[in-house]
Amino acid sequence: MKYRKLGSTNLRVSVVGIGTWQFGGEWNKNFSQDEVDQMFRRGKELGVNLIDTAECYGDHTSEAFIGNAIQSDRKDWILATKFGHVFHGNFERTNERSAADAVKQLEASLKALKTDYVDILQYHSLADAEFDIQELQQTLIRLKQQGKVRYIGNSIGSNDNAHQTDASSKAQVEVIQVIYNRLDKKPEERVFASCMKQNLGVLARVPLASGFLSGKYKPGTKFDQSDVRGKWERPDAQQRLLEVEQIAKTELPKGVPMARWALAWCLQHPAVTSVIPGCKNVEQVEQNAAAADLEIVRSDHPQAWK
Repeated sequence: MKYRKLGSTNLRVSVVGIGTWQFGGEWNKNFSQDEVDQMFRRGKELGVNLIDTAECYGDHTSEAFIGNAIQSDRKDWILATKFGHVFHGNFERTNERSAADAVKQLEASLKALKTDYVDILQYHSLADAEFDIQELQQTLIRLKQQGKVRYIGNSIGSNDNAHQTDASSKAQVEVIQVIYNRLDKKPEERVFASCMKQNLGVLARVPLASGFLSGKYKPGTKFDQSDVRGKWERPDAQQRLLEVEQIAKTELPKGVPMARWALAWCLQHPAVTSVIPGCKNVEQVEQNAAAADLEIVRSDHPQAWK
């Protein structure tokens, strides 16, 4: 495993973390505590130390799995969660984003996670007008001063949200989370430049494009309606699968698994600190972690990123 300093924080994070949306039950699988325990145990053995979760991955369901899994070695993990949504059922959420909501949701998260602090508390896909509310920003800063939060992050809803990214330093945000993968390079246009200018840590979420870049799916694949991908428009999904098929023919090095290559592809950009792919079993944890050792040369030369 390799490690990088997360922006201006004092956190040294593994370049491959563990994303945990899937534990909430919206990815066509329900997990047992034993399965989750095994994944985190193996992740730690491989040097993974970063976990990303959220209040609405189930009704704090993902957080509860995590809390049980790491309670004996909490200090060995860098734990990031979020606030801003309340879960009511699969694919059903309401936005609750006031200063009071942030405090209430954090307390519920701490209880589920079985900890008295989180390393990173992230705004979760707030609208610009919501993010700009001074009372909310000051509340997060106060939670940091109280020791319940070590650092403030922002999981931006739009991966081209330059407004919130540019305002990070003023709001004492030190970490940006953004969708970034081979199928979606939008952050390269504005967000990454702003992050590098402010020395913000960057967590690349959905680095496997929700599984499209896993190499498992071919054009014509149909997703179950109990899977979040089943909610997408079919023509859009099929277009993505066709694009992945072309990438496999023209960009994927011979003998390299596509998922491993896709994660390493993200890590080549100098703005990206870590990728946070999800996992459904120990084998996927192992495959994801292996991307840390893969050196690739991207066709879009780094000169274009400066």
